Amino acid sequence: MTAGGLVWRRRGGELQVQLVHRPRYDDWSWPKGKLEAGESFQGAAIREVTEETGKEIILGRPLPGLQYLTPDGRVKRVHYWASRRARKGHDTAALAARAPVAPLDRDEVDRTEWLGVDEAARRLTRTSDRAPLDALVATEAEGLLVTRTLVIARHGRAVPRTAWHGSERDRPLTPLGHGQAAALVPVLAAYGVEHVISSRWERCATTIDPYVRAAGLRPSYSEYLTEAQHERLPSRVAATVRELLEETTESSVLCTHRPVLPTVLDVLGQSASRAVANGLPTLDPFLEPGEVLVAHVADPPSGPRVVATEKVSPQVW
Repeated sequence: MTAGGLVWRRRGGELQVQLVHRPRYDDWSWPKGKLEAGESFQGAAIREVTEETGKEIILGRPLPGLQYLTPDGRVKRVHYWASRRARKGHDTAALAARAPVAPLDRDEVDRTEWLGVDEAARRLTRTSDRAPLDALVATEAEGLLVTRTLVIARHGRAVPRTAWHGSERDRPLTPLGHGQAAALVPVLAAYGVEHVISSRWERCATTIDPYVRAAGLRPSYSEYLTEAQHERLPSRVAATVRELLEETTESSVLCTHRPVLPTVLDVLGQSASRAVANGLPTLDPFLEPGEVLVAHVADPPSGPRVVATEKVSPQVW
């Protein structure tokens, strides 16, 4: 499996993308590479793009992936995201939470170039590499290329209720749950999460704690995101999600419980097109313990829109 990104920018009103040249194959392509053991697609994408371009990136909305045969007959699958350069002073927390990346290897990539999209399409060695570029250009034409993320996380695996004799609010994570919490760190860092809000209960607070510590963030804890308060006042949960959609400009993560998810997903669906809303989880448990739903939010003049979603199951290694 392979992951990478179409890194884009605007210069003089023109949309440009970054291509890399690999001397081993003498080809022009998108920066990408293979997943390492225990690595998520998102973690691999930011690592490979950073290694091949020398610059940190933040993942945006997903783009069409590719599948093709290599010269030795193997099937190669590539996952791509629209990506932007990390900004000094804006992506500090997410960058702090990332593992160090190897420096640019000129034997692997000897040239990088920013090109207008028409020239990039001509320069690409593989015709199939134009598919994600076409999607990027179409998204730009709609005014929906600039996005932020709202990540909805279900807490990691917790000790079963039947095996816990303390209060419900203090029921802790299992060892697997702690592993799931640690595995969330590179995923949240890849999407540039700078704001954390969580249910106050132990299993949620512990789930987001590894990212909070790695990123050096001060999280917000809400009693309204707990199971008990949601049962009494689901409208407060809905209001919290709407605030993250309408009033927060940073990429955020919200960590909560399975019974709360239908209310959260309903608010996301109200801000999405029918096609995107129809792709939201509809069956209980909606998300498995430790899973996240990444909602990509654009901010056109008409108001925030959820333009794409991804369900991510971080790999516990």
